[in-house]
Amino acid sequence: MNELEAMTIDCAKKGASVAESLFKSNLQVNTKKSKLDYVTNADIKSQSKMIEVIKSTHSSDTIICEENEKTEKVPKSGNYWTVDPIDGTSNFVAGNPFWSTSVAAVRNHETKAAATIAPALSEIYVIRNNRAFYNGEMAVVSDKNELDEFTVAAVLRYGTNLDEKFSDLLKYSLLQFGDLRRLGSAQLTLGMVARGALDACFAIQPNPNPWDTIAGVKLVRQAGGEVTDINGNRWYPDSCGLIATNGNAHEKILSKLDYCLF
Repeated sequence: MNELEAMTIDCAKKGASVAESLFKSNLQVNTKKSKLDYVTNADIKSQSKMIEVIKSTHSSDTIICEENEKTEKVPKSGNYWTVDPIDGTSNFVAGNPFWSTSVAAVRNHETKAAATIAPALSEIYVIRNNRAFYNGEMAVVSDKNELDEFTVAAVLRYGTNLDEKFSDLLKYSLLQFGDLRRLGSAQLTLGMVARGALDACFAIQPNPNPWDTIAGVKLVRQAGGEVTDINGNRWYPDSCGLIATNGNAHEKILSKLDYCLF
């Protein structure tokens, strides 16, 4: 494991530890863009710790994080980190254990290291030696091929302007795949695709937030999966939507979703 991978894992662990210490406590809860768009003192404290860890050795790097009123966009060049102290804050506030702490290190548009930790579930997803690992074992995507056997999940916020389309997509997906989930943490959902607990996940959100996606995309790809935008092009942080699969039936899934989306 190289230095950058080790530091990314350490950063995620320390942020997750802070969040876990406040889980199911008397939280200070505020809202942002909507009544369910929460931010808590746990988010703020966890993020502060993670930034401290990164700045201790990479002080000149850009840090793109969720709980920042002046969040910077993905830079056109150079080194940056994405930080999500609690991905799934709504779950966290409700006492639901399905939330995670996630970090990714990017060098000139290539994700070099990633870690997603779900302490309430005792799950750790990391990149070591450019391979995906889950709880210490190599992560591998599922080997299913038949869509009626697939368990898929919808991820990411979609906003009121996409409510009707998203509703149609969920209804349609129920009829096309074996089963459908919506779990409330995009990074953890992507991790589950990487280890084969889910066969695919999808989002229709234009320009999804980098802290919600970059680490998980790296995990899926290094576990043998495929990730594209909703048009089937290779996924990048500024892509429209996100389709992550085990790679065996990616084109089939794209064609099914395309029927509903366009």
